[in-house]
Amino acid sequence: MARAPLLQLSGISLTFGGEPLFDNLDLVVQEGDRVALVGRNGSGKSTLMKIMAGLVEADQGSRVIPPGVKVGYMEQDPDLSGFATLGDYAAATLPEGEEYRVAMVAEGLKFDPTASVATASGGERRRAALARLLAEAPELMLLDEPTNHLDIEAIQWLEAELSQTRTAFVLISHDRAFLRALTRATLWIDRGVARRQDRGFEGFETWRDEVWAAEDEARHKLDRKIKAEARWAVEGISARRKRNQGRLRALATLREERAGQIRRQGVAAMALEAGPQSGKLVVEVRDLSKSFGDRAIVRDFSFRVQRGERIAFVGPNGVGKTTLLRMLTGEIKPDAGEVRLGTNLEIAVFDQARARLDPHATLWESLTGDPLMGVSGQADQVMVRGQPRHVVGYLKEFLFDERQARAPVRALSGGERARLLLARIMARESNLLILDEPTNDLDVETLDLLQDLLGDYDGTVMLVSHDRDFIDRVATTTVAMEGNGRAIVYAGGWSDYRAQRAETEEATPEPATKARKAVAAPEPTARPAPSRKPAQGLSYTERHRLDSLPGVIERLEGEIAKLEQLLSDPELFTREPVKFRKATEMLAERQSSLSAAEEEWLMLEEKAGN
Repeated sequence: MARAPLLQLSGISLTFGGEPLFDNLDLVVQEGDRVALVGRNGSGKSTLMKIMAGLVEADQGSRVIPPGVKVGYMEQDPDLSGFATLGDYAAATLPEGEEYRVAMVAEGLKFDPTASVATASGGERRRAALARLLAEAPELMLLDEPTNHLDIEAIQWLEAELSQTRTAFVLISHDRAFLRALTRATLWIDRGVARRQDRGFEGFETWRDEVWAAEDEARHKLDRKIKAEARWAVEGISARRKRNQGRLRALATLREERAGQIRRQGVAAMALEAGPQSGKLVVEVRDLSKSFGDRAIVRDFSFRVQRGERIAFVGPNGVGKTTLLRMLTGEIKPDAGEVRLGTNLEIAVFDQARARLDPHATLWESLTGDPLMGVSGQADQVMVRGQPRHVVGYLKEFLFDERQARAPVRALSGGERARLLLARIMARESNLLILDEPTNDLDVETLDLLQDLLGDYDGTVMLVSHDRDFIDRVATTTVAMEGNGRAIVYAGGWSDYRAQRAETEEATPEPATKARKAVAAPEPTARPAPSRKPAQGLSYTERHRLDSLPGVIERLEGEIAKLEQLLSDPELFTREPVKFRKATEMLAERQSSLSAAEEEWLMLEEKAGN
């Protein structure tokens, strides 16, 4: 007997600002689903997810969840009022005795549960919301851009966590590598219609292009038929007026059908134009050092950036990537060493916090002036690479409509703010682009265009990003900031950096850390190691799974060690019986998962022929 869906939406209609966002939309989420929710910025992905979570009520339609099924939603901007620490918020919905779940998740997400809510950054608040959801372990998880504000290490931890969970989830993300690794189905929101394909995100773009090609062909056939029928109406109507009223009515119906077809939203008409050519040497640093108190950002760092290079800076959150970037452009002074900027530089900056946009200013003012600098923005025109353009016309090139021109920046979504900042940057000539987390909140089509533009850009690019796919597509050099002032330069993008680093580690293995020695778990008899040979017999998903399993196994061993350490307390059963019971159940679950992961690794290794 088939089980009822975890969630079913039927006939959902919702109108915002007079425009229908959804019209008679249906969707179903089944047990075990791993769904990528995709669509253009502004298509309503986040709104639909809130409807799924029961936080937004549709104008029409129904939402059905079977009794006993819990749906969890990761809030983008969680309300932490009433909580003293991030851990208090993350554990608020857990039963008594299960608070340790938050501590286990917090370690992977790299946030401090004891941190005060009053001083927490936006990124820390979002990580607390994600920790709360993962600790709750509902039957269905709804994750809206969970990787924003996570560094690559935390993203990979989350990827491993979701890859081994049995919980169903629906996922919105701009991170292609994350979506490809995790999803088995794709839900595409396009002009108010939900289309589903039972293939992961890897096949989305091919599917999308096939749908659009069929749509274009049908539209072309309809246009030809209307043209032929209209010619007949003009040439033959007088002789057959009474006999052919039905054919005329059919022509009117065809025209109504054509008029009712919703035009696809185009791609933003973004363009980058390099200004006067900079000198061959863009930036040179020698023996650079910078610290804040006891925390070293860089020590004795020397580096040279040549014209036309694309430099990616990677590393954990808080390691100082943005600080180093600002030192390289002369915005921050080093403690020691020399920074020499090249000649004739025209710098354009895309900042991570979008702080260069005044939330109270309108889009119009943001393009024609600089409210943060007190420069009025009342003109009708904006200078775009030396040529005057009307503000509304230029905004339309970035997919904003005329009504939004006078709206405040604070009313924009994250993706729209990113597009507005790109519009400001691209209005001016530059030969050095500084991009700090440019991919956050951008849709797939806009990311594709941005990558193409950067590839054709005649100037130099320095960027900070946690998007592995974006770095691989754009970067020619990667600077890895590993903490303790270590900054190491590698040729190529993210994958090249990881391969070179792995070769170095194999040549000179690092000693085990004290923490690893303290809680060492028993080694499995056949300990998996990341395969270096190409796995010719595996699919892309299987190859990725084979590479990620060693990390999953190591994480499970660490969790088992912690639980065993907790249960080794002889007084725990009498002092906290609920906690003892829950920890025992968790230990059995983790041990079962470890056995399954090891068996899966062995099976994939055998299939790969390694």
